[in-house]
Amino acid sequence: MRLLYHLWLSPFARKVRLVLQEKNLEFTLKVEKTWERRPEFLALDPAGEVPVLVEPDGTVLSDACAIAEYLDETYRDKLLLGLNPVDRAEVRRLVAWFDLKMNREVTEPLIGEKFTKRYIGFGEPDSSIIRAAKANLRYHLDYIGYLTERYRGWLGGDHFSLADITAAAHLSSLDYLDDVAWDDFEPAKEWYARVKSRPSFRPLLLDHVPGAPPPKHYADLDF
Repeated sequence: MRLLYHLWLSPFARKVRLVLQEKNLEFTLKVEKTWERRPEFLALDPAGEVPVLVEPDGTVLSDACAIAEYLDETYRDKLLLGLNPVDRAEVRRLVAWFDLKMNREVTEPLIGEKFTKRYIGFGEPDSSIIRAAKANLRYHLDYIGYLTERYRGWLGGDHFSLADITAAAHLSSLDYLDDVAWDDFEPAKEWYARVKSRPSFRPLLLDHVPGAPPPKHYADLDF
């Protein structure tokens, strides 16, 4: 059986979960508390980060982008990177935007301050970091709205792609913390509602972090 090591609010692990679901690939989830630095896990990935995917034949894959591209190249019934080089270049550009820029400016500081510190016991959240990250989030939501208008409803082209998956993975983690002011960004909200309604997204909407339940709207397809 395919095994995916993940953490509840890791947007990178969520991205791989969504890719696996979109491709109808069966897998089992295993929570990996990366701060424990388990030798058995470090033997799989010396970086000690999730996600790590172990294929049925024993192949071990790490790094969310590497895993996603491997899955798209190996299981080709539904392509998520695009059908031609231009489309693939744009999807990759947007994947980097959300995984690097948005993660640095929004996802990592908010999850770190509002969840990780409390869960691991690293002290009180820094309110100035939270305020800055929330201000940055507004910029990214505006950009998502612009992309949906440019690409007729999706982010990286005319079809649902890894760009949509990556952005939604980050936003789903932030939405779990109730940090997205959806009503102020209607185009982004409409796009997320469509992504949220896909069958691949349903398992994420059932997630419950121990000791930290999601807001009531988190699993509501109509917000």
